[in-house]
Amino acid sequence: MFNVLATTPGTVVLVVLLVLLVIALLIALSSVRIVRQTQAMVIERLGRYYTTWNTGIHFLVPFLDRVSKVITLKEIVNDYAPQPVITKDNVTIQVDTVVFYQITDPKSFTYGVANPDKALETLSATTLRNIIGSIDLDQALTSRELINGKMRIILDEATDPWGIKVIRVELKNIIPPKDIREAMEKQMRAEREKRQSILIAEGERQSAILKAEGFKESQILEAQAQKEASILRATGQAEAILRVQEATARGIEMIKEAKADHAVLTMKGYEAMVEMSKGQATKLIIPSELQGLASMVAAGKEIFTDTPKQDKK
Repeated sequence: MFNVLATTPGTVVLVVLLVLLVIALLIALSSVRIVRQTQAMVIERLGRYYTTWNTGIHFLVPFLDRVSKVITLKEIVNDYAPQPVITKDNVTIQVDTVVFYQITDPKSFTYGVANPDKALETLSATTLRNIIGSIDLDQALTSRELINGKMRIILDEATDPWGIKVIRVELKNIIPPKDIREAMEKQMRAEREKRQSILIAEGERQSAILKAEGFKESQILEAQAQKEASILRATGQAEAILRVQEATARGIEMIKEAKADHAVLTMKGYEAMVEMSKGQATKLIIPSELQGLASMVAAGKEIFTDTPKQDKK
């Protein structure tokens, strides 16, 4: 019974339709393409460039269209191996570079050059040799920013037809020959020792200057202190003399107010002269009036001393 049903024309047609439907469904599903973010697809139709698909859902025409290349739009980093480069002063150094680039035109990147990565590596190597060959070793070691900038500009202009945008170029390492490195180390060591000697000498110089300035300031302060002490002593002596004179003048005024006679005043002057003679002066000048008074006092003393003797007789 099953054999009869299988051989009927209607059944055969139904099976064929089902098979064709399944095949068409599979072909339709396989024609669906989903382009992810930061990606692009280059589509060819009958072997020729047709279009570029960006992010989203797309459908291929069966048997006519095909995806030629899936390209990432992210920034790409290529780290190239060290290569020998000769400087202007004939020193061979090893330099490795890192190139950061981004694909801006998928069509040009796909059809512009056969192997973009290899082409970019070769171009960076030749550009680096041209730039390093025009400068000496010292400039190559100290002018990395200048070399990076020149390489980026040259590579960006050269790779523009390939749909590549060179964002940044970095010299990762610059390795001179062993004998050059040893000479550089000796030079750096000598430079450090020189700077150390200069710093030590400068420190000793500053120390000597500070010591001299300190001694100078101490001498100035000491002289100023002696000056101030002398001024204070002189001021004290002047005040003492002034007070003595004021006291003497006050005493004379009091004697005058008491209406003392000439003899009393002369006696007071004599007493003042006696007090003055107690000082450190080696000479004392006595007025003639006081000398007469002294003679009179001496005579009076003799009279008073002789009178008791007469009474006893």
